[in-house]
Amino acid sequence: MAAPYAQKHIYGWIAFAISLCIAPFFFYPILLMKILCFALFASAFNLMLGFGGLLSFGHAAFFGSASYVSAYLAKEWGLDPALSVLAGTAIATILGAAIGSIAIRREGIYFAMITLALAQLVFFAALQLKFTGGEDGIQSVPRGMLFGFIDLSDNGQMYAFVAVVCFAALLFVQRIAASPFGQVLQAIRDNETRATSLGYRVDRYKLLIFILSATLSGLAGAMKSLVFQLASLTDVHWSTSGEVILMVILGGIGTSSGPVVGAALIVWMQEYLASFGAWVMVLQGMIFVACVLAFRRGIIGTLRDTSSFMSRCLKM
Repeated sequence: MAAPYAQKHIYGWIAFAISLCIAPFFFYPILLMKILCFALFASAFNLMLGFGGLLSFGHAAFFGSASYVSAYLAKEWGLDPALSVLAGTAIATILGAAIGSIAIRREGIYFAMITLALAQLVFFAALQLKFTGGEDGIQSVPRGMLFGFIDLSDNGQMYAFVAVVCFAALLFVQRIAASPFGQVLQAIRDNETRATSLGYRVDRYKLLIFILSATLSGLAGAMKSLVFQLASLTDVHWSTSGEVILMVILGGIGTSSGPVVGAALIVWMQEYLASFGAWVMVLQGMIFVACVLAFRRGIIGTLRDTSSFMSRCLKM
């Protein structure tokens, strides 16, 4: 059974790669890049929630801090885009280690509230620190020349850069989820007491997945700042943390492609329902409620369960 399962995943990734190549011919590159950035952000969050069972209300802290650092280094220091993205990702990793080491001391809602409280500290720091630009943020961030010869001011080349990085990062997320490390995380999620009795150092696993999730969230935020040439308070606001939770729930918690689908749907709604003004939040809420009622385990989760059920019925 393992071979067909692996083969199916390979075909899925090949189809995903092909769709990334042809998508710019049908959709606006900026919209596609936004979807990819938030798909990576949602996948990073799903890695922690879906496989580690850790619900964080403060993941915007990592997304936004990387966005600010990457934007500042690109604009003020004139750093190569790749280096500025790596620097922003590194800051998110350090912040993730600091916040994670505190948050994992508690469980459940207490864990979630600690992450929210610490994320709010990051938000107020972004509001007050001089280099962040306060309420104005960091604007007109230059995309620069990648490796000195690839002009990222061209949307086509910028899209290629974002697509390659996001594809590699999403593949990495899938590899983690399917690895022995990912299996231990799922065991901890399902029965932490039993995992502890088997000799696993639960807190260490929780901290590692928290840091990995923060790192990948930072990578998404750093790229987002270059795509839109802007780092703002929205990136570190609690509503961004809520948005990524919505993406994961909508797509399917614990599924590999669910966060991507959820991110694409949410970003698409924001883009094409914007003409409704203040009503856009009401419309989004109605669509979300309808999806939750129709797809109890998320869109991908429900489709997967339905497919498995149909396969079992055909074999009978």
